[in-house]
Formats: sequence, structure tokens, C-alpha cells
Amino acid sequence: MDFIILWVQLYSGVVVPCVQLSPALSLSRNPAYKYLLPSLSLHSATDLSQQAALITKTKSPHFPPGFTILPLNMASIYHLVATLLLLCFTFINLSSSELVQEQPLVLKYHNGPLLKGKIAVNLIWYGKFTPIQRSIIVDFINSLNSNNSAGPSTSSWWKTTENYKGGRSALAVGKQILLENYPLGKSLKNPHLTALAGKFNGVNTINVVLTAKDVAVEGFCMRCGTHGSSRVGRGPVRGTYIWVGNSETQCPGQCAWPFHQPIYGPQTPPLVAPNGDVGVDGMIINLATLLVNTVTNPFNNGYFKGPANLPLEAVSACTGMFGSGSYPGYPGNVLVEKSTGASYNANGINGRKYLLPAMWDPRTSSCKAIV
Repeated sequence: MDFIILWVQLYSGVVVPCVQLSPALSLSRNPAYKYLLPSLSLHSATDLSQQAALITKTKSPHFPPGFTILPLNMASIYHLVATLLLLCFTFINLSSSELVQEQPLVLKYHNGPLLKGKIAVNLIWYGKFTPIQRSIIVDFINSLNSNNSAGPSTSSWWKTTENYKGGRSALAVGKQILLENYPLGKSLKNPHLTALAGKFNGVNTINVVLTAKDVAVEGFCMRCGTHGSSRVGRGPVRGTYIWVGNSETQCPGQCAWPFHQPIYGPQTPPLVAPNGDVGVDGMIINLATLLVNTVTNPFNNGYFKGPANLPLEAVSACTGMFGSGSYPGYPGNVLVEKSTGASYNANGINGRKYLLPAMWDPRTSSCKAIV
């Protein structure tokens, strides 16, 4: 018999089961964070004071890049626990129809500029990456606007970004720089990331800082990657940047899931990485997430839900979803390569295969997985 567990993630990072029901209810194909207490109309980790109450089917919740867990003092924790217990008892009395009730997921457009047209993606490689690792990431970016791949293709996944205002965003790899001698050391703070991103300047560019597995970055385990903007020179023009780190040896349960067992909850077997590199294949998921979030919300006034300082964006709104039938902690039904057992959902150039997250589609106000 199946079971449904209400998982609650506290600010401390602890995930605890609140209540267990039997028999299990049939969960519809809702986006992640939608299996929440519907009476509260929750959709994200920013609701309920940034507190996610997730219903999972004997799986553990998975949180998006950029989601930060903050500490609470003891008084607040006691108050929160009391509130959660009350919610648990409320949950027990909910009917089956309420639990699976569909709620539209709406990301509001805040009337700011988006990144559209031809966009150069400049790469700053910080630390040591092998040529194969670099080629996996370069091929992914160049696959986004290529028509030379069999379906389901990376380009068909990216095509959903055309449903946002302004039309097409055509990405291609631009300039690259290798910083294999760790000029800023192996422990980076946020100002170091913006300084590295400033190696290239220009309009309609995205500067991507990629850190190697032996580089520690401030807040690594709480976000896995981030995106933002900074001024180009002394004028009013702002450029965009992304940071993504290789999590092979740093928090793989948080940043390389589903290619590594989750750090919380029941430990289900991880999927086999399609390129045979858990760290880099995890980077692809986070890079894909942040590239979409950057072109649809480059300056914090594009598409998002919730507060601007902790937005739920185009892909982070669909976190943990990779195929049909997904729910928090379970990536969904994806394709499997027979010869290697690797899981993927998109084909790229040069025979590459990738596992790409679902993306919010403005036309349907729902999360769209490629398979």
C-alpha cells in the first residue's frame, strides 16, 4: 500500500514528517510545491514565511538553486512547531478532492526588460576542468538554438522561452577564459563572483562563472548557483551574470540531485548521469535553470512570483520536475539509454544527452516538462 507523507522543512534545514496517511491519494501531474496545503494557497518556499510544507510520495523534497535556508531563534522555532502541529491536524481533516485540487501557477510580469535576440554566453572557467567537462557544457549551450538534434531536443526545450514577452532568445557561446591557477584562491565570496563575471563587458551578454569541484563558494550548499546583474562601466547599462559550481564533492545531495541521493528523506537510488559525470551533469541542470531565469528575469523586474529578493522564477517554479508524473522528490518519467542505463530527456549536438528541468509556460500557466 502506498503512503503520503507531509514533509516540513524547518529553517534549520531539518526535514521532518508531519503526518502519514493511508491509503495514498492519487497525485495529479502538478508542478513541484503544488502538493501543499491548498487552504493556504501555497505555491513556493517563499510562502508561510518562506516555509515549504510539501506532500511527497515517500520521497524527500528538492529545493531550487538560489533557495536560502535562514536560521531561527529558539522562540521562533517553538512558535513555528506549534503552528505546524496545528496545520497537521487541519491537514488530517482535508478531503481527498481538496488535496489534489488544481491551482493555477502564475508568474507575474513586472514590466521590466527581458533578454531577447542574439545573446553571447561568455564562460569564465575558474579552476581545473578537463577538456571533456568543458565540451559537455559548451555543447549544451550551443544546443539551445541548434536544429541538428533528434527529438526530444535541447532546442525544443529552450523554445518555451519564446512564449514569454519579446520573442526569441538565441544563445551561443561567446568568449572563454581559463583561470586554472586560482588567482583569487580556492575560497570565494560573493564579491569575487561579480569580479570574475566582470572579465567580459557588453550588452546582451551573459557572463557565466563556472567553479571547479575544489573551489568553495560562499553559500554553496544553500543555492548551488545564482544569477544577477551588475553595471557595465560607469554608465546606467547593466550586464547579467551567472555562477554555477561543480558539486561533485560539495553538497551533491542538494546540488546534483537526482544524480545523487537526496540529503533528506527516504534514500532512493540516484539516476545515472547521461554524460558519466555527476558533478558536471548536475551543473547542466543548474546552468539550464539559471539561463532561463536570467533571460526571463534579468534585472529583477521580469517574470517571477513572490518577493523580488527571493523570487520564484521560470524554472525554480518547477523545481524537481524532469518528466511526466513527477512530484517533489521524484523526477518523473524520463528516458533511459539502454546501453548505459543513463537517464535523460533531451538530445543535444554531437550526440550529447542531457537531463533538463521543467519550465513554466506562460501560455498554460503550468510547468512544462519536455517528456
